[in-house]
Amino acid sequence: MELSEIMELLPHRYPFLLVDRILELESGKRAVGLKNVTCNEPFFQGHFPGWPVMPGVLLLEAMAQVGAVALLALPNNQGKLGLLGGVNKARFRRRVIPGDVLRIETAIIKSRSGVGHGEARITVDGERVAEAELLFALVPAKGAGGEREDRKQESLK
Repeated sequence: MELSEIMELLPHRYPFLLVDRILELESGKRAVGLKNVTCNEPFFQGHFPGWPVMPGVLLLEAMAQVGAVALLALPNNQGKLGLLGGVNKARFRRRVIPGDVLRIETAIIKSRSGVGHGEARITVDGERVAEAELLFALVPAKGAGGEREDRKQESLK
């Protein structure tokens, strides 16, 4: 799956789209994504000058985005938004630096009624970098903030 196809499923855009390609996809079950980490990433300006480290929270977000692709690739989930609802057992094994190519694997363990549970991990050259258990919530795309804007507009009338 190329970037344009990923962008059809996920609303994320630069600088917050953290997956460049989907290498493997079993809709509703698992996905394997790729992220090329470059020295031009905006977060490296402040994290940390002279000693660049990709923030752990962005590694979690990358795992969540790959999991969301797996869930949103199902026809009955089209038009929904995948939200990260929780993180358990997160571990960071080594720092991620410019030049690393992240292989992001997220398996959906259980999914029903708009909630999914997944297990995710990131490797670089076969070396484990990060792992976590993730909780996903699937909501109508409009329900992800658009409803609040509608209410705000109504209250201004």
